[in-house]
Amino acid sequence: MKKALLKTLERLPALGLGRVIPAKGGLAIALLVMLLALSWSGVASAQDEPVLSAGDTAWMLTAMVLVLFMTIPGLSLFYGGLVRSKNVLSVLMQCFAITALASIVWVVIGYSLAFNTDGMVAGEYNLHSFVGGLGGMFLKGVTVNSLSGTIPETVFLCFQMTFAIITPALICGAFAERMKFSAMMIFTAVWLVVVYSPVCHMAWSGDGSLFGNWNVLDFAGGTVVHINAGIAALAACVLVGKREGYPKKPMPPHNMTMAVTGAGMLWVGWFGFNAGSQLAADGGAGMAMLVTQISTAMAALTWMAIEWVKHGKPSALGIVTGAVAGLVAITPASGFCGPMGALLIGFAAGAICFVGATTIKRALGYDDSLDAFGVHGIGGIVGALLTGVVVSEGLGGPGSDLSMGAQVFAQVKSIVFTLVYSGVLSFAILKVIDLTMGLRVTAEEESEGLDIAQHDETGYIL
Repeated sequence: MKKALLKTLERLPALGLGRVIPAKGGLAIALLVMLLALSWSGVASAQDEPVLSAGDTAWMLTAMVLVLFMTIPGLSLFYGGLVRSKNVLSVLMQCFAITALASIVWVVIGYSLAFNTDGMVAGEYNLHSFVGGLGGMFLKGVTVNSLSGTIPETVFLCFQMTFAIITPALICGAFAERMKFSAMMIFTAVWLVVVYSPVCHMAWSGDGSLFGNWNVLDFAGGTVVHINAGIAALAACVLVGKREGYPKKPMPPHNMTMAVTGAGMLWVGWFGFNAGSQLAADGGAGMAMLVTQISTAMAALTWMAIEWVKHGKPSALGIVTGAVAGLVAITPASGFCGPMGALLIGFAAGAICFVGATTIKRALGYDDSLDAFGVHGIGGIVGALLTGVVVSEGLGGPGSDLSMGAQVFAQVKSIVFTLVYSGVLSFAILKVIDLTMGLRVTAEEESEGLDIAQHDETGYIL
């Protein structure tokens, strides 16, 4: 600012003001004030413009890679190890194909539906509160120089793309070992456009969006990713039906080494998922990373302890499933809680998701093969609800503009809305596919295994 003022003063003689001041001091002072105001305006405008941060960009490039790593290979190996050997390749294929398909859908239309904010007005409700416009289809307007905050828009859209990739991949765990590959691909493409992108817009597109107007807190995807995928997974496993022989026939994981390896990759990649959602390399990202580690560890130990007491022995399957539950539940709260809040969320997730994946599933009789709803749906609900509690300054959070009761109520509204919106539309999409081309493989193909029946390949050479 000082340099701008000095430059303006140095120009006064050239402008003739040095000769004018003695004769017409009032006019000269007025002109001087005007020039200073223009200089200040120019400086202020320059300060308001987004400025690229190399540090933030480097971190977000890393975070994007970490989240992609969660799906391929993390989720692929985790799910692949949990199914029977005759279906391992089919699960790996589903995750890999979804990664490719979701990337293209996101570029063509998903990013526009999720983050185009044309027509949004803070505090008002209209169509654009629920879904973005089509003005950004095929990434129109995205250039090498366009910014999203302090990072390139290309980096932001790639980071968000990895969320669009892993969310439908999570759903595969519910119908594993029995859905047609072709039906899964069509469901994924339609679901990303009709369900995922609008929910993403409602939660993350800013003031004027539905959840924004409700003051909902969802830092990294409690509603957008986990509740969204969880309720769709429940709809899928109900419509597709139970696996042949379930629950009387034992169907243990064929390779726990693979499953534990995949779970470890998910844990590592999740730091990009949560800390990356800060969109900056700062203290907020550091705290999100810390609470993610705390919640995951607490949930893993909680699930292991409950299983140990109940069955007499702790299992590898139990501790890794508990860890994933802790990762899920801390996701919406990771930017809004402190370490003690993370302990609470981790404990609650480990205990409640254990009940959801065992007692509730058996009582209701649905075949959620790999507990997509039991872990992601229920864990997402636990995390989204408790976010309204742990954000309180008294519990180590940064505080909220609402009282605790009002914030929890806002969280409840977002949970219920996501469950209804995603549940109803997911069921409808699946039903149409079932009526037109069928969702499920034949009994003979299921018995033979999807590796051979759907892909004419096998995961292992015997």
